[in-house]
Amino acid sequence: MSAPDINGLLMAHPYGAVILVVLFLVVMAFLNLRRREKASTRRHRRYRATAGRVLDKLTRLPGDGQRLSYLRKVSPYVFEELLLSAFERQGLTVVRNASYSGDGGLDGQVIIDGEHWLIQAKRYSRAVSPAHVEDFDRLLLQSGRRGLFIHTGRTGKMSRTIRTASPRLRIISGQRLLAILAGQDVRQYL
Repeated sequence: MSAPDINGLLMAHPYGAVILVVLFLVVMAFLNLRRREKASTRRHRRYRATAGRVLDKLTRLPGDGQRLSYLRKVSPYVFEELLLSAFERQGLTVVRNASYSGDGGLDGQVIIDGEHWLIQAKRYSRAVSPAHVEDFDRLLLQSGRRGLFIHTGRTGKMSRTIRTASPRLRIISGQRLLAILAGQDVRQYL
């Protein structure tokens, strides 16, 4: 069919032209969505693979100071995956978010003894921000769930006060974090 034939056909059937345009737009939107899904799937897969390598490397580092220093240098997304992978290695069920950013303060979930625990993962080199702990505690209150605030920094006095006042919140860092990453059962710290 030549171009004049198509023009004549479209002029004779204007609704057909509208249907073709709409169909074209739907197909293009679908293809764009599939392309974006594939990119996020590849990114998740890459971060999970890197997290596995980090877990293995941690066992080869000579001391806890070196392990924490190394954790503070990994990508924040790899740190999230590292925690989720460590929980999976303990035989726990993990629920991953569809995306890493825009997660509203929720970096994943782990099911422990049938209960969904929300996870907030933070890579800090200094003291934890009490505002971050408060925000996560507020999320826990709104969701009606308990949660693990897991970080690589130091838990300051204000953050410990928030943790003590909140029955929903557990903060894990330092030796406890390293123990969990080494395979120790997280239930000990709940």
